[in-house]
Amino acid sequence: MKCLVAVLVCVVLAEGIVKIPLQKFKSMREALRDKGIVLPYQDPALKYQADEFAGSASMYINNYADTTYYGAISIGTPPQSFQVLFDTGSANLWVDSVYCNTQACNTHTKFNPQQSSTYSGKGQTFYLPYGAGSLYGTFGYDTVNVGGIVINNQEIGLSTNEPGQNFVVAKFDGILGLSYPSISAGGETPVMDNMISQNLLSADMFAFYLSRGGQQGSVLSFGGVDNSLYQGQIYWTPVTSQTYWQIGVNGFQINGQETGWCSQGCQSIVDTGTSALTAPSQFLGSIMQAIGAQQNQYGQYMVDCSQINNLPTFSFVISGVSLPLPPSAYITQTNQNGYQYCSVDISPTYLPSQDGQPLWIMGDVFLREYYSVYDRSNNRLGFAAAV
Repeated sequence: MKCLVAVLVCVVLAEGIVKIPLQKFKSMREALRDKGIVLPYQDPALKYQADEFAGSASMYINNYADTTYYGAISIGTPPQSFQVLFDTGSANLWVDSVYCNTQACNTHTKFNPQQSSTYSGKGQTFYLPYGAGSLYGTFGYDTVNVGGIVINNQEIGLSTNEPGQNFVVAKFDGILGLSYPSISAGGETPVMDNMISQNLLSADMFAFYLSRGGQQGSVLSFGGVDNSLYQGQIYWTPVTSQTYWQIGVNGFQINGQETGWCSQGCQSIVDTGTSALTAPSQFLGSIMQAIGAQQNQYGQYMVDCSQINNLPTFSFVISGVSLPLPPSAYITQTNQNGYQYCSVDISPTYLPSQDGQPLWIMGDVFLREYYSVYDRSNNRLGFAAAV
């Protein structure tokens, strides 16, 4: 893998960038826990078994119980507005629709194709299995507006059945996938690819800034980078598989000491649809031992809140550049019934390695620390320290 090059990206003028404000809500898992319902642990990497569904009308969406960042789009003529999860770990666009009358659909905004003069049906159905239920739907075409970017004849999925309780408490009305078209269920053309083919962007890239500490202010930018949302340099690394936004990891350090875990190479999927940092299961015990974490009755790893400042810093070495993750990034503090609890936002994956290399998932825990840039023109991913 060629060396990572540090550059300042200033070539895209601010007026060429389209910004989508993202809102942070409680995740489905948190909302269900508030109701006394505890979801069983779901391996986030089950989502990446999509190879068996590639080109078909099915895909996994397992890890959405933990997602928290959503933004607004509109579909149809006149426009109908929806809150969607912008997900770099999937490729399809789908929303709740009037064809669905389950409790999950009835608690959300539903798209009505009969009220859109630009809608046309496709007649193909799809199925999306996830950890505690499933989603059924049908494909169609319509005009989609993403932050003022108008995409004509965009393939969309309309839900027809959403059994189970997961989506009842979800704050989003659908999902907009931003990964590569090779994993699109049904062979549908992703929103980003239509933006590219219809020449709607100043540059064929997008970027995420995810706010820290429960604050609002998260932003998804299309067509360039926002220099005000990061500091220092953007460090680039090539995409190793044009499926998900997958990159190579050359090393993993604990307090600056190399562990040797990735000496033969690791892979990582950078996924805005996953909240936690997900580690290969064979490394989890050593990570929790380094943190001094203990499991509670729900399977969560907990630490003494007074010891957060003494916990280790973890660092990923990506194309020769060390990207640290301090304890403030991977520890979540919550107050409940007058008590403060501190949990570790690192979870295991039990899926086999990717081509013999252990698989990590860099979710929101990592992405809150780093402004991330997804460059389709050069098939590379960039990281810079978030402000």
